[in-house]
Amino acid sequence: MIPLLHDLADETVLVFGGGTVGARKARRFATEASVVVLSPAFADVDFGGAALVRARPQPADVSAWLSRVDPPLVVAATDDAALNETVATVARDQGRLVNRADVAGERAAGSVVLPAIARDGPVVAGVGTGGRSPALSAHLRDRIQDEVEGAGEMARLTADLRASLRERDLPADRRRAALRAVLTNRDVWTALDSGGSNARQLAEDVIDNVTGDST
Repeated sequence: MIPLLHDLADETVLVFGGGTVGARKARRFATEASVVVLSPAFADVDFGGAALVRARPQPADVSAWLSRVDPPLVVAATDDAALNETVATVARDQGRLVNRADVAGERAAGSVVLPAIARDGPVVAGVGTGGRSPALSAHLRDRIQDEVEGAGEMARLTADLRASLRERDLPADRRRAALRAVLTNRDVWTALDSGGSNARQLAEDVIDNVTGDST
């Protein structure tokens, strides 16, 4: 499997299944997308603000629900394997992405497997095992989370610096070297971690040293 990042902003994810698994999927996607959950009953847990629609969809109803909601991604998370299979098949036939919660290991081509995610602002690191061992994914995610902490501010800073460097008459390799120098500079990281306002100035000093613009 090849990991990809998919922007679901302003999109809708349709979840079939209102149990704890469906709720977990809804919470995951609700951080970015609108989520609609279909189920005849709902577990007494947090669904992340998803729209809960009481319905008992039958296999023959799946196509109509997909047409009504028009989601780019469909989650099959009911306790009915036959219904999940129908949801997955119809969604794929319509060119939609599918995440099937009741299947582990080998999956149909085009399946979406959700990784364990470590996040800080715009920085996202995902760990997956192809659905074989979610526990291992979560364990590795927890180890990575410490490394990701604080990276969001660095991402914002280096994005600004990258834009500024593009305006300067510098070869691409020197621009890359300047940004790498900022990323490996402990003083810049420390300033960002402490919320210091001098992080930008420190980073610009580092860049000037690399590009030969220091006085």
